[in-house]
Amino acid sequence: MDIATLYNANINNIAIAKNAFDALATAFGQHVEAWQHEVADRLGASHWTGPTSDTAQGRIKDLGGELQAARQELSFVSKALDNAAEQFALAQSHLISALDDARNAKLNVGPDGRITWDNEPSSPNFAGAGAEARAVAVSNRITAALNDAVHADQEISARLSRLAANASSGTGLNAATVAQDQAAETARENIPAVGTDPNSVKQWWSGLTEAQQQRFVDAHPDQIGNLDGIPAIARDRANRITLQQAKQNLQLQLDHLGPEPPAKIAGMSGAVSNPAHDEWERRKALLQEQLTGVNAIEKRLVTKVDDAHPPTYLLGFDTKGNGHAIVAVNNPDTADYVSTYVPGTGARLGEINGDIIRSDRMVASADEATKRSKTTSSITWVGYDAPQSIVPDATLDTYAKSAANSLHSFESGLRATHEGDPSSNTILAHSYGTTTVGHAMRDKGLPVDNVVLIASPGVGVEHARDLGVDPSHVFVAKGDIDKIDMAFPQTADKLASNGGNNLGTWYGLIQNPDHHLIHGRDPMIPDFGARKIPTSPDTGHSDYWNENSRSLAAMGEIIVGKWNS
Repeated sequence: MDIATLYNANINNIAIAKNAFDALATAFGQHVEAWQHEVADRLGASHWTGPTSDTAQGRIKDLGGELQAARQELSFVSKALDNAAEQFALAQSHLISALDDARNAKLNVGPDGRITWDNEPSSPNFAGAGAEARAVAVSNRITAALNDAVHADQEISARLSRLAANASSGTGLNAATVAQDQAAETARENIPAVGTDPNSVKQWWSGLTEAQQQRFVDAHPDQIGNLDGIPAIARDRANRITLQQAKQNLQLQLDHLGPEPPAKIAGMSGAVSNPAHDEWERRKALLQEQLTGVNAIEKRLVTKVDDAHPPTYLLGFDTKGNGHAIVAVNNPDTADYVSTYVPGTGARLGEINGDIIRSDRMVASADEATKRSKTTSSITWVGYDAPQSIVPDATLDTYAKSAANSLHSFESGLRATHEGDPSSNTILAHSYGTTTVGHAMRDKGLPVDNVVLIASPGVGVEHARDLGVDPSHVFVAKGDIDKIDMAFPQTADKLASNGGNNLGTWYGLIQNPDHHLIHGRDPMIPDFGARKIPTSPDTGHSDYWNENSRSLAAMGEIIVGKWNS
């Protein structure tokens, strides 16, 4: 597929062919109905009996079934032509849009897709600063449009070839063949809804042919890439497509943001802030930040694989709100040990790079613990809307409660798609992420073997056993200079209780003080029932993943089941 072929394609001809075929199919359907009424029904009511009647009526019954089968096969052809028109039109529109933007940016696109531009500032065709970056973006969009057209051509051709073969061989008159084609048609159209049990999703996916699976990845990457129960490799393929589309779309929105409005406008008592300027700045900042996150993910995905940089899989992605992403270091479907890391306040697409680095370090720590005798996958899960401010956002439990279903579905999906013997799975969270994990475990239950709660402001339960796992597999940590335990409790009675316990501890009257934080009992106190893991001296709120730290080493050992206090 080249630029000229797709650009000049007359998509209307496909639509015309589809309409003509529909007219043929309608006429055939009317013929079938007339035959049923005038021949089959009349013969059945004729009271004709005997061996010859039995033979004739049996054959007529069979013929009725064959005609109905042929009628269904014709409907499949019509659907394939309809899909062809839709998919080719979409690919063509993407190509035309890219070429239009290239022309507006004074970029010259050759027949082979090569892009050139005028670098002479004095020339009327000077492309301006940043021409190379814009050329790369346009080139990627052109390539994506051509690839979409190629995929559509291959998939539609295969469908029509099968239906044509059915017609020429007569197998299209067979009910079993029609049932297979109908199942394929249904599978093409019916993607399980978000929230469907991941085990059912995995069963649906496994029942598709490889070609059908590829069609879903190509045609519906946003749905397949974010559907729990789809294997990691397929989700990664789908999300890489969505990532590139999002990158192009974000850049396009930035390019078309328009000139900056004035910061001030005239008011009743002088100049006042311009709401249009504030919205323009907010929108620009969000687009730029999300592009930063997209670029960070893309950079990690294409990093050459070596011991320090295992392969990476994009298991979830979208730009809704502040954006979401789920990035796995190593394939969780084949790993012996799988950990999911849930970050806290401030987590969003634009800040994903630091969280991916933490996943890389946890894999390295686990590898050190096993001497690379086993495989560990560490997943950064920014699959929820995290609070973006300490006050008031992080004081509310609504963000944690809203994430419970999504986190439960994701963890269940890891179990559903894992190959071979079950992996040992660990859920590991930081700060408000521990609150998110706590609510999910309390309200939904998570299919995990270990829980690691780092710098927690409370997890919504009073005791480790309330998380639904053996308390000996619940681990907590807080650094010596981390002030998270100064988070006030939500109620006055707990504040008074904290004060009394502090005083009693200072004067040596209480050996085992209780303490409540903004989201429940402090997991670090002995009565919570969790196991403490060590931290290095001078560990602050964001220092737990520092290289060579005691906490990072302990995390790796816990993930692979080798840590003991």
